[in-house]
Amino acid sequence: MDTMTKSWTDERLEERFDRIDERFDEVGRRFDATNRRIDELGRHCEQRFEGIDSRLDRMDTRLERMEERMSEGFEQLYRLMIRLGGVAIAALIGLLATQL
Repeated sequence: MDTMTKSWTDERLEERFDRIDERFDEVGRRFDATNRRIDELGRHCEQRFEGIDSRLDRMDTRLERMEERMSEGFEQLYRLMIRLGGVAIAALIGLLATQL
């Protein structure tokens, strides 16, 4: 009678361990699937960031061109103000000369 109980217990334990192994294998497969999804997401994010990087580079180039044009415009405005100041001074001198 002891032999049958021990044999049955060993078989039941073996079945339980087999079931535990199956469940761990399932958990492993689920982790593998999750890792694949994470890798796919990572690749997708890398592609998106590359697109964003190229767009930022284009914006940077456009801003640099805009800055150059603005600098040129300010230089022209500065020259114009100097000329207008010179003309105003000449006009005042002319006005004073006619009044004397």
